[in-house]
Amino acid sequence: MMAARGVQREDFPYWLVAAVVIAVGVAVVIWSNDLYAQVFRTVIQGIWVTIFVTVVAFAMASALGLGIALMGLSGSIWLRQLARFYIEIIRGVPILVLLFWIAFAGVPAFVTGWNWLAAPLQAAGWIGEMQVRDVSLLWRAVIALTIAYSSFIAEIFRAGIQAVDIGQVEAGKALGLSRYRRFRHIVWPQAFRTILPPYSNDFVSMVKDSSLVSVLGVADITQMGKVYAAGSFRFFETYSIVAYIYLILTVGLSLALRRLEKRLRRDSVALREAR
Repeated sequence: MMAARGVQREDFPYWLVAAVVIAVGVAVVIWSNDLYAQVFRTVIQGIWVTIFVTVVAFAMASALGLGIALMGLSGSIWLRQLARFYIEIIRGVPILVLLFWIAFAGVPAFVTGWNWLAAPLQAAGWIGEMQVRDVSLLWRAVIALTIAYSSFIAEIFRAGIQAVDIGQVEAGKALGLSRYRRFRHIVWPQAFRTILPPYSNDFVSMVKDSSLVSVLGVADITQMGKVYAAGSFRFFETYSIVAYIYLILTVGLSLALRRLEKRLRRDSVALREAR
């Protein structure tokens, strides 16, 4: 009994209590101090851009990553080698460098190629000539984060799919299930429980890495803080508020995703016991 109580005391989230106390204290300072309140009102204007970049880029990276993972598990050696080439090359490039390359080299090259391919249609007057400025810096940043994270997510999906017992897949095949139905009803439900912890960690990391879009002048939380600090020279106050907002987002997400993991784990245990 004493040992059990000791374990319970060790498992109690004292760190969370301390974090909440600090968060409430900072909130009180923001509410009561005009300077901090002004900084907060300015910086918070970029939160919707941060959320947009995070959600859209992560959704696109997940779709692309799943496709790359399935290529890596296919029966074709060429598809497997192509998937491995993509993963290793993209993972080997720092995200900031990839962001600059996509924004200032990749997109202009794409526009040039598009105009070359569409030249007959443009000459006929069916479509207009595409300009580099037609692709906003916001979307260039989203594309760069999508490509960068898709390589990491592909490896997460691949590992989760390969963790599923091959015997269950063979059983589904013996029952006459198509490849799609085997994946949907047998592989994916089991793989998802394995995938969720690292997958959710990548989502939280995407929230933080979305701050990199500020180097392109995209008006996210970090960029709004940079502009305010450069004009007011209130660097300590500004970046303290920026860090505070990111911590609220990331810690809140981490707690919500951890709760989801525990719920799925309980449901899995209950299902096994019911069998």
